[in-house]
Amino acid sequence: MHYFEYQNGELFAEGVPIRRIAREVGTPAYIYSLATLRRHYRVFDRAFASVPHLVCFSVKSNSNLAVLRTFAKEGSGFDIVSGGELFRALKAGADPKKIVFSGVGKKKEEIEQALSAGILMFNVESEQELIFLNDVSCGLGKRAPISLRVNPDVDPKTHPYISTGMKKSKFGIDIKRSAELYKKALSLKNLEVIGVDCHIGSQLTSVGPFVDAVSRIREYLDRVLVGYLRKEGADIRYLDLGGGLGIQYKDEEPPHPEKYAAALIQGLEGLAVTLILEPGRVMVGNAGILVTEVLYLKETDEKKFVIVDGGMNDLIRPALYGSYQAIRPVVERKGEMIVADVVGPICESGDFFAKDREISRPQPGDLLAVMSAGAYGFTMASNYNSHPKAPEILVDGENFYVVRARESLEDLIKGEVIPPALQ
Repeated sequence: MHYFEYQNGELFAEGVPIRRIAREVGTPAYIYSLATLRRHYRVFDRAFASVPHLVCFSVKSNSNLAVLRTFAKEGSGFDIVSGGELFRALKAGADPKKIVFSGVGKKKEEIEQALSAGILMFNVESEQELIFLNDVSCGLGKRAPISLRVNPDVDPKTHPYISTGMKKSKFGIDIKRSAELYKKALSLKNLEVIGVDCHIGSQLTSVGPFVDAVSRIREYLDRVLVGYLRKEGADIRYLDLGGGLGIQYKDEEPPHPEKYAAALIQGLEGLAVTLILEPGRVMVGNAGILVTEVLYLKETDEKKFVIVDGGMNDLIRPALYGSYQAIRPVVERKGEMIVADVVGPICESGDFFAKDREISRPQPGDLLAVMSAGAYGFTMASNYNSHPKAPEILVDGENFYVVRARESLEDLIKGEVIPPALQ
């Protein structure tokens, strides 16, 4: 659920009319609902209340400091994949002992940054990374707490670009080979083996793939961990099950967090570990919208195009994944319905928010809300075609705050120089 609702034919974010925000900050603009963020975190966290657990919000899905601060104040940990995300999380008030560092390409300076901060653990994704992490830790005189990301080879039935747990994925370690890497890790003096990690994909809309993954992981834990690792002195305290729970963009029926939690807990009954969950999209996806203004209506013999001021540089999901995002008028307009492509100003044929979408015929100046834009929206935005990035707005009841200002033209060239030879 979310707090973007119509009142007398006009779309509101909580108690604030979207038109008012657009009038004061311009378009395009991202708008987030604080009440939705809090509700989503609390519902998810309560679903796992019966077992030891730690919710680590996936920073990649939405890294705005105000959003991160919201979750930090709720007690959340954070899943990061870069030094920049670590920096953001700490700036937002995160407890470093609740931070896990994932990702396949950790650099030396990022590892040093995380070790110095004292994070909970590194999720290691390859043998070379394992050795490198030990070397960097040795150089700092520290021990790095680690888990191995094991790959259970489960088909998540999602878009191939966000499928991460199959054999051919760049992510994780073949579950059949992981025991020897755990043995290797135990032999390295500057590593502390404390967990097992698994993540199979994103935007999963059924419990089945999670159940399959948990079943394979449970079998693995019982056989490898109890049968070998603990005998070798490893103290496996954490099982990181990643994230991936989907949301409704169109007609999907993703499971409620309670159903998701019940399935996972049942599959892991009796296992003496703390669960780590890394939700992202399910926390923020429906907590945000992108508001854009209609510039022109272009009609040809073949197609109709609604041209708006937001584009793939602001929200790339439709162009990248062919994904569906609902588009609603900020002020409901009665009249002729048309079938049109909703497109942006970017010089790419792939610049669209919707294809062949039935929509009430808009007029220039009308505002449209691209729904479910809180996840992988601004975090994937770019300056393509030298468009300044949109602002981010946080609504709290009847008030709103600009939590990231719109970029200026001067911001576009920040850090660039023309060398003396070209003067």
